[in-house]
Amino acid sequence: MAWFRKEGTDGGSPASDTDVHPLQQQVTDLERALADRQALIQMCLYALDRARSGGVVERLEEGLAAIGVQALRPDGERFDPARHEAGGAVPTEDPALDGIVAETEVTGFADHDRLLRAPIVTVYAKKNP
Repeated sequence: MAWFRKEGTDGGSPASDTDVHPLQQQVTDLERALADRQALIQMCLYALDRARSGGVVERLEEGLAAIGVQALRPDGERFDPARHEAGGAVPTEDPALDGIVAETEVTGFADHDRLLRAPIVTVYAKKNP
């Protein structure tokens, strides 16, 4: 019953399940490496959130920066809901400070141009009279 037999590309010899084209293998290896990189980044972020030592935090952030993952602390920048998460507000009478990030509560991270985690920030808000 030949209808269930796997045929090779030439139609004459059976295809091997272990035959992998070199380019396909490179793609598989690249996909695996990228998945491993993402897993390691997530593990570093997990460790950063729990680190009690400023030195450990600094070293982890330096290591992440070396591979293109930047810590985001937008203190002093204009609040942007597309890039920041508001965690609170601080009243201000200074109209120039209205909408400016007063403080970063939780550091955010970006992998090159891709936002991994938005920073949670406290924003200055104009005090109502």
